Amino acid sequence: MKILGVYNIKGGVGKTATAVNIAHRASTEGLRTLIWDLDPQAAATFYLRVKPKVKGSQKILKGKRDLDQVVKGSDYEGLDLLPSDFSYRNMDLLLGENKRPAVQLLRLLRPLSKRYDLILLDCPPSISLVSENIFRAADALLLPTIPTTLSLRTMEQLLDFMEGHGLMTPVYAFYSMVDRRKRLHQDVIATPGDPRCTILDTLVPYATEVERMGLERRPVTDYAPRSAAGRAYDALWEEIRARVGGLRPLSRISLPF
Repeated sequence: MKILGVYNIKGGVGKTATAVNIAHRASTEGLRTLIWDLDPQAAATFYLRVKPKVKGSQKILKGKRDLDQVVKGSDYEGLDLLPSDFSYRNMDLLLGENKRPAVQLLRLLRPLSKRYDLILLDCPPSISLVSENIFRAADALLLPTIPTTLSLRTMEQLLDFMEGHGLMTPVYAFYSMVDRRKRLHQDVIATPGDPRCTILDTLVPYATEVERMGLERRPVTDYAPRSAAGRAYDALWEEIRARVGGLRPLSRISLPF
């Protein structure tokens, strides 16, 4: 099982759109995939048409209720969701009540290793105890970044935080919401990135198809796969799979009858 965190300190950078589209692409290739919506805004939950109410979230985060008891199926075979709701705004406080709170999410996810090939964590936009849990649980972080000066500054803040806390999780950044008509976007893309992370080649465009996800409540890779955005998410998935490694369906165990 591989765990990927989709993260950025800033909101509005295409984080949830990335998580949902990459999860959908993974599931179409036979990977048993789960999204854990950790953002109290519950956008991934909304996109996948799942009711956001999560009963007993306090018990889940304290380890008193198994995650598989609250997993919901989606409209797509092989793609499940751990939904969020507004109660997740208190996640920092709940995690802080555990022993070794910085690794609580990893402890909760480990029992799912036999059920899923890939888990995507759709992360809230903040630096917090939740963030540190994500950094420690993930095999890699995906960092959608708008090609602007302020976005590069938040990337640097994230990398400084991780370096200061001895967190060695690989970070794969890529430019999102790209508008090639803007000279600033062109200049940022052409500038070498921070050497502490890997800048992927894929550019996800600023596109109407991505904005329509809120109306369609489906991934772009489902309802507009041949659009510029759909092709970009395809390319992004291929890059992620090549970089992370091990992203392939696990062999199923045949049971005797």
